[in-house]
Amino acid sequence: MSTNFIDIADHSSTALRDILQLAHKMKSGVISPPSLLGKTIAMIFEKSSTRTRISFEVGIKQLGGTPLVLTSSDMQLSRGETIKDTAKVLSRYVDAVMIRARSHETILQLKENVEIPVINGLTNLSHPCQIMADIMTIEEEFDCIDGLTIAWFGDSNNVLKSCIDAAVKFPFSLRIASPEEYRPDKELIKKA
Repeated sequence: MSTNFIDIADHSSTALRDILQLAHKMKSGVISPPSLLGKTIAMIFEKSSTRTRISFEVGIKQLGGTPLVLTSSDMQLSRGETIKDTAKVLSRYVDAVMIRARSHETILQLKENVEIPVINGLTNLSHPCQIMADIMTIEEEFDCIDGLTIAWFGDSNNVLKSCIDAAVKFPFSLRIASPEEYRPDKELIKKA
């Protein structure tokens, strides 16, 4: 069974903390990163990106893997192929897939039909890798996010949804300031 990273809410606090501790140790050189030597990671971009593409592509190469960059127009998805059929093809040829999708439903369908790990590079609903990177950056400055108060100023979007998920998993306080018409979904706040 593959390990996916679709949403922060899908993982335990311990698993998320383990990911961050591993990342801190790898970045500081305390431990050697795991090797992706001989592995090919597909990166599907329904939405273009600068930072997501560069960070994933460079990271995969630094770990010894081969990144395979695909846009919707490069694939049969743009011509009506189903996610299920695309998932079958991906499962045969690559070792994992990162997808930056317009719709969260796309990534959920991919996850259900693929036999390899799926990483959410962004959807309309969430942006978990961004928040994990943000937490790592905060911890580099303040040693640990535990007990800190994080402020969000702006409208409700996919990044805020992942930040709310993270506030449930990590012991920090999240304060949200949004115009009334752009506040997070009440059900999301109630669930948190």
